[in-house]
Amino acid sequence: MTDSPQNIYDDPVFFAGYAALREAESGLNAVLEQPALTRLLPASLAGLRILDLGCGFGDFARSARARGAASVMGIDVSAKMLAEARRRTSDPAIRYEQAAIEALAVEPGAFDLAVSSLALHYVADYAGAVRKIAAALVPGGRFVFSVEHPMCTALGVYEWHRDADGAELHWPVDRYGEEGRRDTRWFVDGVVKHHRTVASYVNGLVDAGLSLARLEEPEADPAALQARPELALQRRRPPFLLLAADKPA
Repeated sequence: MTDSPQNIYDDPVFFAGYAALREAESGLNAVLEQPALTRLLPASLAGLRILDLGCGFGDFARSARARGAASVMGIDVSAKMLAEARRRTSDPAIRYEQAAIEALAVEPGAFDLAVSSLALHYVADYAGAVRKIAAALVPGGRFVFSVEHPMCTALGVYEWHRDADGAELHWPVDRYGEEGRRDTRWFVDGVVKHHRTVASYVNGLVDAGLSLARLEEPEADPAALQARPELALQRRRPPFLLLAADKPA
């Protein structure tokens, strides 16, 4: 029996902290994860029907439409996130629906591209979710997603080991092969994430009939390092894992 999907983003304290982080673009998303995700997308989005899983504020949906996508369906479990997405969106070709990724129910072959940004590590049944996503794609369609790197989710502590002066000594990795639920803190206590190995992320795609196209563990580029030298610390352990897989034509 799998865990029921958690809706931590509707917690008011969590939501406020997350919204402030995204508005300031002070997290690693803007400088590491989003550029890498963009690199894995098809060269042209023109005319594509896109499924956005864990769509949040709808940033990707609006960006995809600006790049010529025919339509975007955004799915998110959080009512607060979707309310903000709808407030920011004025486009009849973008549709938002409240649902957990685990409960995805769409017509087979309804989409040319599926995208998920930092959402699948909240999903207990990853393999089941990927099977549904694969079925939702047309032959030749692509699935692109990012998750917190398994080196980060393994122990679930999300803190460096430091010396007496506070300098980072090393990032602890333990229980790597012990997949499953991790209870951690991010803005609030009790945030539930699910750890799985890199092999499980890749093999889940293969088992669903998809063909791996690319795997990335992004680092800051020189311009980002010059603007934010503290990003050099992220080279000591990868914060994100990104995968792109294609459905055979």
